[in-house]
Amino acid sequence: MPVPGLISATKYVLPNKNRIMTAQIKRIEYLSVIIVICIALSLASGCKKPDNNGDTNNSIIQYQQSMDIFSNPERGFIHMADVRSEGENLNQLWLANLKSENVSMMMRVFYLEKFKDQPISDKELQLIRTDLKSIRDAGLKCILRFAYTDDMAGTDAPLVIVKQHLDQLQPVFVENKDVIAFVQAGFIGAWGEWHSSSNGLATTENEREVLYKLLSVLPVEIMVQVRTPGAKQAIFNTTLPIESAIAYSSENRARVGHHNDCFLAGGTDYGTYTNVTADKEYISKDALYVPSGGETCPPEGAFPGCTTAQTEMRLLKWTFLNLDWYQPVLTAWRNSGCFEEFQRNLGYRLVLVSANLPKEVSTGGDFLPEIKITNKGYAPLYNYKTTSLVLKNISTGEFYQFDLPVDIRTCKPNGILTINNSIKLTNIPQGNYKVYLKLADKSETLKNRKEFSVRLANTNVWDAETGLNDLLHQLKVTAKK
Repeated sequence: MPVPGLISATKYVLPNKNRIMTAQIKRIEYLSVIIVICIALSLASGCKKPDNNGDTNNSIIQYQQSMDIFSNPERGFIHMADVRSEGENLNQLWLANLKSENVSMMMRVFYLEKFKDQPISDKELQLIRTDLKSIRDAGLKCILRFAYTDDMAGTDAPLVIVKQHLDQLQPVFVENKDVIAFVQAGFIGAWGEWHSSSNGLATTENEREVLYKLLSVLPVEIMVQVRTPGAKQAIFNTTLPIESAIAYSSENRARVGHHNDCFLAGGTDYGTYTNVTADKEYISKDALYVPSGGETCPPEGAFPGCTTAQTEMRLLKWTFLNLDWYQPVLTAWRNSGCFEEFQRNLGYRLVLVSANLPKEVSTGGDFLPEIKITNKGYAPLYNYKTTSLVLKNISTGEFYQFDLPVDIRTCKPNGILTINNSIKLTNIPQGNYKVYLKLADKSETLKNRKEFSVRLANTNVWDAETGLNDLLHQLKVTAKK
């Protein structure tokens, strides 16, 4: 489908000389001008270098990394909002303003305190549906959690009620799977944090029952986070982290990640860890494939400094952090000058490194790109994105999209992903084209919405009008030879 926003190719004009010089001086100054212009073009991101190995049909482009702070789907700092049974819906203006904070994801906690001994009401189910629609309309995604009490001395619901409620929630999950980033296991005990259960649910057997039921009612592509690494290990009866052989599969263990609601609180993080070193190493490996994140707590000692926080976030591959708790820790990071670094690097931060792209291909011929991307963030992506090359006809403004068999989730922190899939330019008219990379949401409802497309962290590549990443290259499609 046509996408608005024609971008013209940049033109560079050599300055004229107006004074008479000797032939030797002219030559020296001419060469100097050429050198200066080449340096300027190199600094203007994406300047093409000379063709490699004498291949005159290819351009090699080196890209400049950007240090700009911007939002990307399903990562970064988040806000949290909870609501009581049959309470008020999310404020749409508040949701719309989150983007001004570079927030792309929020957490919604639904308390079901009125329904501890009965089914969830239609009014409550409608509240949930309306909130999820508002989140979608605002161009955001959400983390979901359900709980029955926010009091350590309060009561949760018996297992039979929890399972009944999950059956009722299944249609809501299916209808809104496009905007659900992750779901936290919830339901058990105060704040749904899997402790202090009045119904005895904080045992491995009952936690397994709740987790397996939750996984069974969620669409298979949605991952769940549990409160402690020990809980996951006990439920699945293994201390082995997820390996690539089962990653992203429908196997239950491959769908369960981690949230720590007392991050960097000191010691065991209020019981998050049993064996601190071993548990962190386990999460570090597990989180190559499942999400990790949470919020800070009042520290049990000295406040965590910038270096400690950065080291822990990188080790544990943190993809999100709550902006609403605990404020003194967040303020300390702001005052220490590392808050912006966390804004940039929480979650994934994909950066174009280089591209080797053909200058000319005949219609019906094969376009073979080689595009290298690295990940400067603390974590990989966890939800699948569709990867496409998009050609835009410079004269007509028409777009032509070619989906690629690429899983961008495999671009792990500090790794290199190479895209080198051949594309046959069938039914592409002759002409000159700009070349873009599109990383879009997999859902039909969101795939053409720019708010849900992934922006690459390079200078001068992001087209905010279309949600495309400009590869800074022009392709000529010629008549079939």
